[in-house]
Amino acid sequence: MTELTPAKSVAGKVVAAVANNVYESAIEAKKNGEKIAWISSNFPQEIPTAFGLHCVYPESQAAAISAKGAGQTMCEHAENELGLSNDICAYARISQAYADLGKCPNGEREMPLPDLVLCCNNICDCMFKWYENLARTLNIPIVMIDVPFNNKFDVDDKRIKYIRGQFDQAIKQLEGILGQKFDEKKFEEVCKISSQVGEEWLKATKYLNYKPAPYKGFDLFNHMAVATMARGQKESLEAFKEFNAECEQFIKEHKSTFKGDEKHRIMFEGIACWPYLGVTYKTLKNMGVNVTSCVYGPSFAFTYKNLDEMAAAYASMPNATNLERATQLREELCQEGKVDGGLVHINRSCKMWSSFMPEMARRISRDLDIPVVMFDGDQSDPRNFSEEQYVTRVQGLVEIMDSNAKKGE
Repeated sequence: MTELTPAKSVAGKVVAAVANNVYESAIEAKKNGEKIAWISSNFPQEIPTAFGLHCVYPESQAAAISAKGAGQTMCEHAENELGLSNDICAYARISQAYADLGKCPNGEREMPLPDLVLCCNNICDCMFKWYENLARTLNIPIVMIDVPFNNKFDVDDKRIKYIRGQFDQAIKQLEGILGQKFDEKKFEEVCKISSQVGEEWLKATKYLNYKPAPYKGFDLFNHMAVATMARGQKESLEAFKEFNAECEQFIKEHKSTFKGDEKHRIMFEGIACWPYLGVTYKTLKNMGVNVTSCVYGPSFAFTYKNLDEMAAAYASMPNATNLERATQLREELCQEGKVDGGLVHINRSCKMWSSFMPEMARRISRDLDIPVVMFDGDQSDPRNFSEEQYVTRVQGLVEIMDSNAKKGE
């Protein structure tokens, strides 16, 4: 048990400002008559960036709307007014509701309606139907990239060629939609910046490996917005460099944004429950538990120099890989993060991610000899989360970790 001096992150505000600027710039561009794209989080954003296309992210918008308390209102609009099932991903329901309303009831994370949508399914197959419906509803073009689930341990050449071919087709489609030629030199420049941002972001995630950690793991959920939305921007590179320098300083001064004793360290698996971010974080913090391992953050640390390397990187997303490789990836992160246990979010919205979580949790617990517990929830729909269940599961996890710690003394 180690006492740290509580600290506030100034650099974290700089990172947040970069994310906010993505939306503000898009709003201004729309006013000036420029085209705007809605883009899925794992579409190869360097391609539209090389075209100078302003892109905004419905997933990040949905997370922000949910964190500010309007997730249920938007989900209910999608269900009651648009006829969508509540079995559909809550992000998709919020996005469809926003496209219909053109605004959010609480004014949170406003963004301009799109002139086209860009979709890649390497994080979720729901993306295709979600974005197809947006394109049909708004009567706008759609560019799709299919990244098949990888049932092998490594990404083979056939898969890379298949995905690369779709990158080439996407570029041709964008040339036709935007009325301009693809600038290879600009693309290479964007890739260089994007890779540097990816390296700095990966470095940022690894500061959680320090014991005690210089920041709370839940900070990752907020800062990763920049790694998602603005990888090809110099401002992102400078923001992450500033954040990493601050982490270095916190380590030297024995400071952390995690308040209190870091009694236990755990893996958090899955997307955050944005409507209950305060509850989920404070429950852990009050029991001295910090999240020091999470695949969600590092998964956006892309590095590549060209389209072939990009195809391999985008085919290696955690959700697009088989159980064996996905488990190994989590186990490595757990070992690096020096965790004592794991907490797995069985997310009603994210069925692809959650479907093999029980088996993955069992394997991680067995292989690393640590307790792993699961709780039911949702990334955006507050109706699918029970605070009492969550607290009870965390209490059980802490009791086992306490017992294991006493045995190790």
